[in-house]
Amino acid sequence: MDLATIIGIVAGTAVVVTAIFLGGNISQFIDIASILIVFGGGMAATLIRFPLAGVASAFITGAKVAFTHKKIEPRTMIEEITELADVARKQGPLGLENVEVSDATLAKGVQYIADGYEPNFIRESMERERDLYLDRLEEGQRIFKALGDSAPAFGMIGTLVGLVQMLATMDDPSTIGPSMAIALLTTLYGALLANLVCIPIYEKLGAKANVEDVNQTLIIDGVMQIRESKSPALIREMLIAYLPEKNRGDLIEAAAA
Repeated sequence: MDLATIIGIVAGTAVVVTAIFLGGNISQFIDIASILIVFGGGMAATLIRFPLAGVASAFITGAKVAFTHKKIEPRTMIEEITELADVARKQGPLGLENVEVSDATLAKGVQYIADGYEPNFIRESMERERDLYLDRLEEGQRIFKALGDSAPAFGMIGTLVGLVQMLATMDDPSTIGPSMAIALLTTLYGALLANLVCIPIYEKLGAKANVEDVNQTLIIDGVMQIRESKSPALIREMLIAYLPEKNRGDLIEAAAA
Protein backbone atom coordinates (compact mmCIF):
# COMPACT_ATOMS: atom_id res chain seq x y z
CA MET A 1 0.00 0.00 0.00
CA ASP A 2 1.07 3.59 -0.63
CA LEU A 3 0.95 4.87 2.93
CA ALA A 4 1.50 8.48 1.89
CA THR A 5 -1.80 8.58 -0.02
CA ILE A 6 -3.75 6.83 2.72
CA ILE A 7 -2.20 8.83 5.56
CA GLY A 8 -2.79 12.10 3.71
CA ILE A 9 -6.48 11.46 3.07
CA VAL A 10 -7.09 10.09 6.57
CA ALA A 11 -5.21 12.96 8.21
CA GLY A 12 -7.02 15.59 6.16
CA THR A 13 -10.38 14.03 6.96
CA ALA A 14 -9.47 13.78 10.65
CA VAL A 15 -8.54 17.47 10.78
CA VAL A 16 -11.88 18.52 9.27
CA VAL A 17 -13.91 16.15 11.47
CA THR A 18 -12.04 17.29 14.59
CA ALA A 19 -12.74 20.93 13.74
CA ILE A 20 -16.43 20.05 13.30
CA PHE A 21 -16.61 18.28 16.66
CA LEU A 22 -14.89 21.19 18.40
CA GLY A 23 -17.41 23.65 17.00
CA GLY A 24 -20.68 21.71 16.95
CA ASN A 25 -22.50 18.54 15.96
CA ILE A 26 -21.33 16.48 13.00
CA SER A 27 -24.95 15.74 12.01
CA GLN A 28 -25.20 19.41 11.03
CA PHE A 29 -22.67 18.76 8.29
CA ILE A 30 -24.44 15.80 6.69
CA ASP A 31 -26.98 16.56 3.97
CA ILE A 32 -28.11 13.97 1.43
CA ALA A 33 -29.20 16.54 -1.15
CA SER A 34 -25.78 18.19 -1.05
CA ILE A 35 -24.03 14.84 -1.43
CA LEU A 36 -26.19 13.98 -4.46
CA ILE A 37 -25.48 17.31 -6.14
CA VAL A 38 -21.70 17.22 -5.66
CA PHE A 39 -20.87 13.51 -6.03
CA GLY A 40 -23.64 12.65 -8.48
CA GLY A 41 -23.18 15.76 -10.58
CA GLY A 42 -19.40 15.45 -10.57
CA MET A 43 -19.51 11.84 -11.72
CA ALA A 44 -22.09 12.68 -14.41
CA ALA A 45 -19.94 15.50 -15.79
CA THR A 46 -16.90 13.22 -15.77
CA LEU A 47 -18.78 10.53 -17.69
CA ILE A 48 -19.69 13.09 -20.34
CA ARG A 49 -16.02 13.90 -20.92
CA PHE A 50 -14.82 10.34 -21.58
CA PRO A 51 -15.99 7.30 -23.58
CA LEU A 52 -18.11 5.08 -21.35
CA ALA A 53 -16.21 1.89 -22.22
CA GLY A 54 -12.91 3.12 -20.80
CA VAL A 55 -14.04 5.15 -17.79
CA ALA A 56 -14.39 2.29 -15.31
CA SER A 57 -11.10 0.55 -16.20
CA ALA A 58 -9.14 3.83 -16.28
CA PHE A 59 -10.61 4.93 -12.95
CA ILE A 60 -9.76 1.57 -11.35
CA THR A 61 -6.22 1.63 -12.78
CA GLY A 62 -5.66 5.16 -11.51
CA ALA A 63 -7.02 4.38 -8.05
CA LYS A 64 -4.98 1.18 -7.83
CA VAL A 65 -1.74 2.97 -8.70
CA ALA A 66 -2.52 5.87 -6.35
CA PHE A 67 -3.21 3.64 -3.36
CA THR A 68 -0.55 0.99 -3.96
CA HIS A 69 3.21 1.23 -4.21
CA LYS A 70 5.06 -0.80 -6.82
CA LYS A 71 8.36 -1.70 -5.24
CA ILE A 72 10.88 -1.24 -8.03
CA GLU A 73 14.19 0.10 -6.75
CA PRO A 74 16.41 1.06 -9.71
CA ARG A 75 19.58 0.07 -7.80
CA THR A 76 18.17 -3.38 -7.04
CA MET A 77 16.89 -3.74 -10.59
CA ILE A 78 20.31 -2.90 -12.06
CA GLU A 79 21.97 -5.52 -9.84
CA GLU A 80 19.38 -8.11 -10.84
CA ILE A 81 19.84 -7.35 -14.53
CA THR A 82 23.62 -7.62 -14.06
CA GLU A 83 23.19 -11.03 -12.43
CA LEU A 84 20.96 -12.18 -15.29
CA ALA A 85 23.58 -11.01 -17.78
CA ASP A 86 26.18 -13.07 -15.93
CA VAL A 87 23.93 -16.15 -16.11
CA ALA A 88 23.29 -15.63 -19.83
CA ARG A 89 27.01 -15.22 -20.49
CA LYS A 90 28.00 -18.38 -18.61
CA GLN A 91 25.07 -20.68 -19.42
CA GLY A 92 23.63 -19.17 -22.58
CA PRO A 93 20.09 -17.82 -23.10
CA LEU A 94 18.47 -21.11 -22.06
CA GLY A 95 20.08 -20.79 -18.65
CA LEU A 96 17.75 -17.84 -17.96
CA GLU A 97 14.74 -20.16 -17.87
CA ASN A 98 15.81 -21.46 -14.46
CA VAL A 99 16.31 -18.04 -12.88
CA GLU A 100 13.61 -16.52 -10.69
CA VAL A 101 12.89 -12.90 -11.67
CA SER A 102 11.24 -10.42 -9.29
CA ASP A 103 9.56 -8.07 -11.77
CA ALA A 104 6.89 -9.14 -14.28
CA THR A 105 8.19 -6.91 -17.09
CA LEU A 106 11.75 -8.10 -16.62
CA ALA A 107 10.54 -11.70 -16.46
CA LYS A 108 8.77 -11.29 -19.81
CA GLY A 109 11.90 -9.81 -21.38
CA VAL A 110 14.04 -12.64 -20.00
CA GLN A 111 11.61 -15.17 -21.43
CA TYR A 112 11.84 -13.49 -24.83
CA ILE A 113 15.63 -13.87 -24.68
CA ALA A 114 15.39 -17.51 -23.61
CA ASP A 115 12.98 -18.21 -26.49
CA GLY A 116 15.43 -16.72 -28.97
CA TYR A 117 13.34 -13.82 -30.30
CA GLU A 118 14.99 -11.18 -32.45
CA PRO A 119 16.12 -7.93 -30.77
CA ASN A 120 13.73 -5.76 -32.79
CA PHE A 121 10.75 -7.89 -31.77
CA ILE A 122 11.75 -7.79 -28.11
CA ARG A 123 12.18 -4.02 -28.03
CA GLU A 124 9.01 -3.29 -29.97
CA SER A 125 6.91 -5.64 -27.84
CA MET A 126 8.21 -4.33 -24.52
CA GLU A 127 8.00 -0.67 -25.55
CA ARG A 128 4.45 -1.18 -26.81
CA GLU A 129 3.41 -2.73 -23.51
CA ARG A 130 5.06 0.10 -21.57
CA ASP A 131 3.38 2.78 -23.69
CA LEU A 132 -0.07 1.19 -23.42
CA TYR A 133 0.25 0.95 -19.64
CA LEU A 134 1.30 4.60 -19.41
CA ASP A 135 -1.64 5.56 -21.65
CA ARG A 136 -4.07 3.79 -19.29
CA LEU A 137 -2.45 5.50 -16.34
CA GLU A 138 -2.72 8.88 -18.04
CA GLU A 139 -6.41 8.24 -18.75
CA GLY A 140 -6.98 7.50 -15.06
CA GLN A 141 -5.09 10.67 -14.21
CA ARG A 142 -7.33 12.72 -16.52
CA ILE A 143 -10.47 11.23 -14.93
CA PHE A 144 -9.40 12.29 -11.44
CA LYS A 145 -8.52 15.72 -12.82
CA ALA A 146 -11.96 16.01 -14.44
CA LEU A 147 -13.69 14.98 -11.22
CA GLY A 148 -11.58 17.47 -9.27
CA ASP A 149 -12.58 20.22 -11.70
CA SER A 150 -16.27 19.30 -11.59
CA ALA A 151 -16.70 18.94 -7.82
CA PRO A 152 -16.25 22.64 -6.88
CA ALA A 153 -18.42 23.68 -9.83
CA PHE A 154 -21.26 21.46 -8.63
CA GLY A 155 -20.64 22.77 -5.14
CA MET A 156 -21.38 26.22 -6.49
CA ILE A 157 -24.44 24.88 -8.34
CA GLY A 158 -25.69 23.41 -5.07
CA THR A 159 -25.13 26.76 -3.39
CA LEU A 160 -27.25 28.47 -6.04
CA VAL A 161 -29.97 25.84 -5.66
CA GLY A 162 -30.04 26.37 -1.91
CA LEU A 163 -30.18 30.15 -2.26
CA VAL A 164 -33.02 29.98 -4.78
CA GLN A 165 -34.96 27.69 -2.45
CA MET A 166 -34.31 29.98 0.48
CA LEU A 167 -35.33 33.15 -1.35
CA ALA A 168 -38.46 31.50 -2.74
CA THR A 169 -39.69 30.56 0.73
CA MET A 170 -38.62 33.52 2.83
CA ASP A 171 -42.15 33.77 4.17
CA ASP A 172 -41.72 30.35 5.86
CA PRO A 173 -38.87 30.58 8.41
CA SER A 174 -38.78 26.76 8.82
CA THR A 175 -37.38 26.32 5.30
CA ILE A 176 -34.54 28.78 5.64
CA GLY A 177 -32.30 26.41 7.64
CA PRO A 178 -32.48 23.38 5.26
CA SER A 179 -32.05 25.63 2.22
CA MET A 180 -28.99 27.29 3.70
CA ALA A 181 -27.58 23.87 4.60
CA ILE A 182 -27.70 22.84 0.95
CA ALA A 183 -26.25 26.18 -0.09
CA LEU A 184 -23.24 25.94 2.21
CA LEU A 185 -22.63 22.20 2.48
CA THR A 186 -22.41 21.64 -1.29
CA THR A 187 -19.57 24.18 -1.43
CA LEU A 188 -17.86 22.38 1.46
CA TYR A 189 -18.29 18.94 -0.12
CA GLY A 190 -17.05 20.14 -3.49
CA ALA A 191 -13.96 21.76 -1.99
CA LEU A 192 -13.14 18.67 0.10
CA LEU A 193 -13.60 16.21 -2.76
CA ALA A 194 -11.46 18.28 -5.12
CA ASN A 195 -8.67 19.40 -2.79
CA LEU A 196 -8.38 16.41 -0.45
CA VAL A 197 -8.90 13.53 -2.90
CA CYS A 198 -9.08 14.22 -6.64
CA ILE A 199 -6.39 16.86 -7.29
CA PRO A 200 -3.79 15.23 -4.96
CA ILE A 201 -4.39 11.84 -6.60
CA TYR A 202 -4.10 13.47 -10.04
CA GLU A 203 -0.73 14.94 -9.07
CA LYS A 204 0.45 11.66 -7.54
CA LEU A 205 -0.48 9.71 -10.66
CA GLY A 206 1.56 12.13 -12.76
CA ALA A 207 4.60 11.64 -10.53
CA LYS A 208 4.19 7.86 -10.51
CA ALA A 209 3.77 7.78 -14.29
CA ASN A 210 7.15 9.52 -14.68
CA VAL A 211 8.81 7.07 -12.28
CA GLU A 212 7.19 4.12 -14.01
CA ASP A 213 8.34 5.36 -17.42
CA VAL A 214 11.96 5.56 -16.22
CA ASN A 215 11.82 2.15 -14.49
CA GLN A 216 10.27 0.39 -17.46
CA THR A 217 12.76 1.98 -19.86
CA LEU A 218 15.61 0.86 -17.59
CA ILE A 219 14.31 -2.71 -17.74
CA ILE A 220 13.91 -2.61 -21.53
CA ASP A 221 17.44 -1.29 -22.02
CA GLY A 222 18.79 -3.93 -19.62
CA VAL A 223 16.99 -6.74 -21.46
CA MET A 224 18.30 -5.51 -24.80
CA GLN A 225 21.87 -5.42 -23.46
CA ILE A 226 21.52 -9.00 -22.23
CA ARG A 227 20.10 -10.02 -25.63
CA GLU A 228 23.12 -8.46 -27.32
CA SER A 229 25.44 -10.46 -25.01
CA LYS A 230 27.08 -7.42 -23.43
CA SER A 231 29.27 -8.05 -20.39
CA PRO A 232 27.66 -7.68 -16.94
CA ALA A 233 30.12 -4.92 -15.99
CA LEU A 234 29.34 -2.93 -19.12
CA ILE A 235 25.60 -3.35 -18.59
CA ARG A 236 25.89 -2.11 -15.02
CA GLU A 237 27.94 0.88 -16.13
CA MET A 238 25.39 1.79 -18.84
CA LEU A 239 22.37 1.46 -16.55
CA ILE A 240 23.91 3.57 -13.79
CA ALA A 241 22.80 6.60 -15.85
CA TYR A 242 19.23 5.94 -14.64
CA LEU A 243 20.22 6.65 -11.05
CA PRO A 244 20.51 10.08 -9.40
CA GLU A 245 24.10 11.21 -8.88
CA LYS A 246 24.02 10.65 -5.11
CA ASN A 247 23.01 6.99 -5.53
CA ARG A 248 25.65 5.99 -8.06
CA GLY A 249 28.72 5.63 -5.83
CA ASP A 250 28.56 1.94 -4.86
CA LEU A 251 27.55 0.78 -8.32
CA ILE A 252 30.29 2.80 -9.99
CA GLU A 253 32.84 1.17 -7.68
CA ALA A 254 31.39 -2.26 -8.49
CA ALA A 255 31.56 -1.56 -12.20
CA ALA A 256 35.18 -0.44 -11.91
CA ALA A 257 36.16 -3.51 -9.88
